[in-house]
Amino acid sequence: MRIRNTGVMYDDPSQSTPGYMLIRPVDGDNSFLLGPDGNVAHEWHTTNGMTNWCYLLPNGNLFSNERCENRKGVALTVSGRMSEYAPDGSIVWRHEDPYQHHDARRLPNGAIYAAFTELSDAQKDAIPGGAPNTHSEGGPFGEVIRQVDENGAIVWEWDFFSLGLDTHPLHRNANKWSYGHTNTIFPLDDGTYLISSKNLNLLFILDPATNAVTWEYQNDEMSGQHDAQLLDNGNILIFANGVYNSDLHHSQVMEIDPKSKEIVWRYVAKDDFTSFFSPHMGGAQRLPSGNTLICEGNKGCIFEVNANNDVVREFVSPHFVASEQFGQINWLFRCRWYAEDSPEIIALKAKTGLNKA
Repeated sequence: MRIRNTGVMYDDPSQSTPGYMLIRPVDGDNSFLLGPDGNVAHEWHTTNGMTNWCYLLPNGNLFSNERCENRKGVALTVSGRMSEYAPDGSIVWRHEDPYQHHDARRLPNGAIYAAFTELSDAQKDAIPGGAPNTHSEGGPFGEVIRQVDENGAIVWEWDFFSLGLDTHPLHRNANKWSYGHTNTIFPLDDGTYLISSKNLNLLFILDPATNAVTWEYQNDEMSGQHDAQLLDNGNILIFANGVYNSDLHHSQVMEIDPKSKEIVWRYVAKDDFTSFFSPHMGGAQRLPSGNTLICEGNKGCIFEVNANNDVVREFVSPHFVASEQFGQINWLFRCRWYAEDSPEIIALKAKTGLNKA
């Protein structure tokens, strides 16, 4: 069934959380900041990409990853360009690495991101697990977490092979595109990073000071998870795609206690649980109200649920893109919500006169 109705589909103002939503349509050339009515409050002209996403910096600028010209690695997922844009669209900072993919974060002195690496035939053959006959062209590739300074020089790098091939095989249902398929690098306050590896079905915390993995978590229910993040209560929130399930594919959102490794809250669609499903992209964000914003990426649907899993607001993106590979799509790799009084919105208003939400 194709999506025919778009915009704000439902809203219960007594329970929903007013604010702005930031999106970058997959394969599109623009990033949009949406007001509560779903209309565009501000936009940036960027460049396209499949796993592109963006977020606002505290100074009101936009940081995004997007496609460069000479991409290398897994063709579908590689991006290669990281840019910081001023509100007027001018480029403040840019770094290109043709192997960069999925996630990148702006640091005060540069950026950190995931990057593919070239492997020898022996290294490729040594990667265990994965679904048979699912190699990408030229792959499987290796992966590193790479940090660069303001001038683009590499200052730190960590190789996924450090996990140990014997103890961390690819998930049995994963494509053998790369060893890692990192889709999230979330900076933590103590200088470590929370990392999500899709095809290892793995969450872990990496300490760059020692190159040691200090915590890890695997659970078949995650099944190709995205958008891992640490909540204010110390728990971890993820979008569990469900793509590796053997039957009745469906997505969930999970809140995990990292100490007990128990799932303390989850969202599953109440009516026909298979109706909530995004196979290869999506995200979630805990809002100040206690509600959770969920991005069902492959349907371009952003909805908000309360603690009882009741949907209190639903929006379907009208920003369709003519994708050369996938046709007319309104896919969203990720979405980010901002309060009207957040530093990002206050700074953006000061620079643009952004309309009041």
